[in-house]
Amino acid sequence: MPFRNIVIESTAHISLKNRQLIVKTDSEHSLAVEDISALLIESRASTITTAALSYLGQSGCAVFMCDEKHMPCAVLEPFSQHSRALSVLKAQLDASEPLKKRLWQSIVVAKIVNQAICLELCGNSGDAECLRRMAENVKSGDPDNVEASAAQRYFPALFSPEFSRGSECVTNAALNYGYAIIRGSVARHLAVYGFVPALGLHHKSALNSFNLADDIMEPFRPAVDLLVCSLIAPDDTELTPKLKRSLFNALNLDIVSGASHHSVSYAIERLVHSLSRSMADGKAALCLPELTALKQHKYE
Repeated sequence: MPFRNIVIESTAHISLKNRQLIVKTDSEHSLAVEDISALLIESRASTITTAALSYLGQSGCAVFMCDEKHMPCAVLEPFSQHSRALSVLKAQLDASEPLKKRLWQSIVVAKIVNQAICLELCGNSGDAECLRRMAENVKSGDPDNVEASAAQRYFPALFSPEFSRGSECVTNAALNYGYAIIRGSVARHLAVYGFVPALGLHHKSALNSFNLADDIMEPFRPAVDLLVCSLIAPDDTELTPKLKRSLFNALNLDIVSGASHHSVSYAIERLVHSLSRSMADGKAALCLPELTALKQHKYE
C-alpha cells in the first residue's frame, strides 16, 4: 500500500529509472514509486519527464502542481484503472435522485459530527453538543441546508468569533491548502475506481470538473481544521514551507474508518469503494470517517 507523501520544494529534475523515481537536486535521490501515495511539486522551476508522469499515473499516484503562490492548482489523475470501470460508470449514471439524496444526507451528517468532534478535541464541548443536535436534523438531500448553518456556528467557535472563511489570513490560506490536498486525493481515488469526478451527488456546477470529489471530501475537512488549529500560532502571518509540509502530510493523519484506525488516505479509498458498492446495490451504505485525536497513523 502506498504510504509516502513526497514534497519537492527546491528546483529538481524528476525522471524514471528501473521503476524508481529519480529526483536530482544538489544530490540524487531514488524513491520506489510503489511506495508513493502523493507527490507535490512546489518549485515551478522543476522539470519532470513524461515517462515519470506516465508511470506515476499507472501506479495510482496523485501528482500535485503549484501556482506562483505555491498553492496546489492542478493534479494528475490516474485514468480508469479500475477493472470494472464501465460497470462503475453505468451505476453512477443510473443512480436515482433519491439514492443520491440519501448519500448526501449521510455525508453531511458525518461532516457535522466530525466538526463536533473537532470542537470537543479543542475544548469546546458546548458548541460541539449544539452541532450534534444539528446533525440529527439533517434530512434526505439536506433541503434545509443544515450543512451551511452548522458551518456558520462551527468556524467562529473553532478559531475566533471574528473569524470568517472569506477573509485573507494565514488560517484561511492553511485551510485552503489542506483542503486542496484532500480534494486531490479524493479525485485520484474516484478516477482509479472508474468514477467520473464531474458527476456529483450534490455539487453540480457545470464549470467544476470535480463535483463528486467536492461531495466525498466533506467529512474529511474537519481533519484539516484540527490540524490547522494545532499548527497556526497567533503571531503567524504567512504559510511557511514548514507549515505546508505539515499540511501535505494530512493524508497520513490517523482517522477511524469502519471501526478501525487507518490513514486519511486509506479512509478516502474505503469511502470511495463503499460509494461504488452503494451505487451498484442502490443502497446508501457509505464507509464514513470519524475524526479522532490528532496523530500520524502508523502501520503495524
